[in-house]
Amino acid sequence: MAEPPLHRMFHHYSEMPYSLRTLYTVTLLVLGLGYLFALVYIFDNYAGRAGGSPFMLTYQDIVQGYSGSPQGSRVESALNGPMRAMLPPDEHDAILNWVHAGAKADTFETTIKPVVEKRCLICHNGADPHLPNLTGYDNFSKVTTVDTGPSIVTLVRVSHIHLFGITFIFFIMGSMFSHAYVRPIWFKCAVIALPFLANISDVSSWYFTKLFHPFALVVIGGGAVMAASFAFMWVVTMYQLWFSRPPRMVLDRGGGDLPGLD
Repeated sequence: MAEPPLHRMFHHYSEMPYSLRTLYTVTLLVLGLGYLFALVYIFDNYAGRAGGSPFMLTYQDIVQGYSGSPQGSRVESALNGPMRAMLPPDEHDAILNWVHAGAKADTFETTIKPVVEKRCLICHNGADPHLPNLTGYDNFSKVTTVDTGPSIVTLVRVSHIHLFGITFIFFIMGSMFSHAYVRPIWFKCAVIALPFLANISDVSSWYFTKLFHPFALVVIGGGAVMAASFAFMWVVTMYQLWFSRPPRMVLDRGGGDLPGLD
């Protein structure tokens, strides 16, 4: 079967000036580095939340990250999760032991308050309404209650940031990848569209996981699809920008900076 002709609006990288290809290249490098840092942050934020190894991200970690842990308190989930590296082991254990002993007010002043003032109040001082206020026993005792995961308000705040940010990233990636010569065309279109659909599924499942834990698998799947799509578009775009010869159909059309085949 003959290949479909090139669309009149399609321009392969070899038909672009070197200045535009350079712009694409440095954009790819920065976006790739940023995506790697994002993956590291997600891993560090969720791995070990359910009490397992901090070097392994599991299904239970995702479940606990969004629905909480009825067997533990909010402060335990934080200290075993995103705040794990904020305290040295002795201070970390002192707070958890105090919580397990009943979180009594009479020992707060001597055991817990000095640690909180030294390590926590720089952020948890009540100035940010989205962070728990840990000043004084009355406020700190609120985070010793059962962990029910992030509130709906918190999820909404993170959702709109996530939806906007991821959309912009994949709009840029898809715009650059659209100049790649990939066949069949339906596959190319699917690679461009999939991360947007995965983003919606991922964010929606944050809320559903609080109600039905198996939706954590959709969160994992959505993240995996976005990462795979990003990696595929990144590699194909970078490879065709500089390392592959342009396809025969592009060469026959002529133009661009690269010479044709002999």
